[in-house]
Amino acid sequence: MSQRRIFSKAALVLGLAGAVWGLSGCGADKPSFRGVDITGADYAQGWELSDQDGQVRTLKDFAGKAVVVFFGFTQCPDVCPTALQEMSQAKLLLGADGAKLQGIFITVDPERDTPELLKAYMANFGPDFVAFRPSAEQLPKVTKDFKIYYKKVEGKTPTSYTLDHSAGSFTFDPKGRIRLYNRHASGAETLAADVKILLDGK
Repeated sequence: MSQRRIFSKAALVLGLAGAVWGLSGCGADKPSFRGVDITGADYAQGWELSDQDGQVRTLKDFAGKAVVVFFGFTQCPDVCPTALQEMSQAKLLLGADGAKLQGIFITVDPERDTPELLKAYMANFGPDFVAFRPSAEQLPKVTKDFKIYYKKVEGKTPTSYTLDHSAGSFTFDPKGRIRLYNRHASGAETLAADVKILLDGK
């Protein structure tokens, strides 16, 4: 093998090594989220639903804010209020940036969760929290889009049923891109830290 070919191969190997090193270096600035990073996911892309005031809204209506979406129902005894309370506390922890965290609640119980009930329920967590009430036809689609599990569990009477459902939430960045899956009861500090990263444009 000629010396020229040896040098050419050596240069190719060094070039590839440099490229790999450069790519690994690019990942050094990747945000250190505490939640599950799902950036680029092809699900949980948004919604077009009526809110507690009867206004049809989409994710685009909250552009410029970090949006946290949670699915539940108003008669949920602990999981739902805990999740919404964490959002409320995270807004406080963010200080002036708290106004840029938008809490969204999507009911999986539109049969009982009337607009009036949703309005009163959301007032417990903050004046700017928004609830959405899918129709019976919309509910299967929006829960499928977000990969949300829910199942009606019959009670002693037709109206005393409960619902099993997924307990995590989803966070979108100010550009409307899905970024994080937040495990239930991760804590307000965890949520606030991740939202701060997104608000900083990471």
